[in-house]
Amino acid sequence: MPDVGRGAAEIRIWDASGTFRVIYVAKLPAAVYVLHCFRKKTQKTAKADLDLAAKRYRDLLKEIGR
Repeated sequence: MPDVGRGAAEIRIWDASGTFRVIYVAKLPAAVYVLHCFRKKTQKTAKADLDLAAKRYRDLLKEIGR
């Protein structure tokens, strides 16, 4: 997910109640960081969801000193 940040990826989950996405990054030391998870309501991922994940990614990099 280059719109979010380097190394960010997503998991897509489908079940009877809908479609869900988890945006995460696992390429940083010591942990897998979940940046955002949400229920999809349309075919396209909303810009607000991508922007929120990208902000959390940038904040995470600042916190770990990268």
